[in-house]
Amino acid sequence: MASDSDLGSGAGFTSATAARVMASACQMVGLGDAGAEQLRFGENALYRLATAPVVVRVARGPAYLPSARREVAVSRWLASEGFPAVRTMDDIEQPLTIEGHPVTFWRLIEDAGQPAPYGELGAVLRDLHSLTPPPHLGLPPFDTFGRSDRRIEVAEGISEDDRGFLRKRRLELADRLAGLDFDSGKGPVHGDAHTDNLMVDQQGRLHLIDLENFCLDHPEWDLVVSAHEHDRLGWVSRDEYGAFVDGYGRDLRDWPGFGVLSAIQEFKMTTWLMQNIAEGPHVAEEVRARLASLRDEDAQRHWQPY
Repeated sequence: MASDSDLGSGAGFTSATAARVMASACQMVGLGDAGAEQLRFGENALYRLATAPVVVRVARGPAYLPSARREVAVSRWLASEGFPAVRTMDDIEQPLTIEGHPVTFWRLIEDAGQPAPYGELGAVLRDLHSLTPPPHLGLPPFDTFGRSDRRIEVAEGISEDDRGFLRKRRLELADRLAGLDFDSGKGPVHGDAHTDNLMVDQQGRLHLIDLENFCLDHPEWDLVVSAHEHDRLGWVSRDEYGAFVDGYGRDLRDWPGFGVLSAIQEFKMTTWLMQNIAEGPHVAEEVRARLASLRDEDAQRHWQPY
């Protein structure tokens, strides 16, 4: 039987669970769930309704309620600023909580079916980082290791040796981070700034999405995502990363702390994927590959994106 802490962290969260919660939430607010399409299953499960231009977002468990509340508040603030970001369904009081899962409702963005250019991502982040959020938002600092500690303890399908390694690695990275000197001030930070979280609609307009990690901290936490995916993973080409740097006006790789933030990024990406091992053998294989490469910082990363 799962413990309370397991339930709070979303252990045992499956596609079937998310679909049931989504259907219940829709019924509660008077929306139809028939024909709903699952768009994503990861930190949250996202569904596009067939009966209304709405996306329903189901979080993994009670521990996610503060971030769900923050997402809604941040979206409404960005709307007041005219900033290009996802919008909530304002006629619904949210988040709802169904079976312990926070549920939020968002206006559908009709995807153009093309990825956002990296130059546009750099420019959007530059504009975001120039804003001054109001104090009433109460934005927290960046959650450096996210839910990694909890994921390490509850993950199934990894060895105790791997679990012990991850605990030790977490402490080592925290020590290295404590020794860094950031050369920027603090401001609004998206917290998961990659092109999958910048949608292009059918009119060619941009929309920053997935606001659950929004915080008040150093902009380097946003910049490291593309820098790491180019420098370490090879997921971002030289031309794409060059466009990102031109759009933002800074190459994070020139900063001495880049290696530390990059290592933290890899650690979080690995522990994030561990929670989805039950989704299939392909996920378990990728987790094993990532764990092996974390043990060797100089090894090439042949990681697959999820």
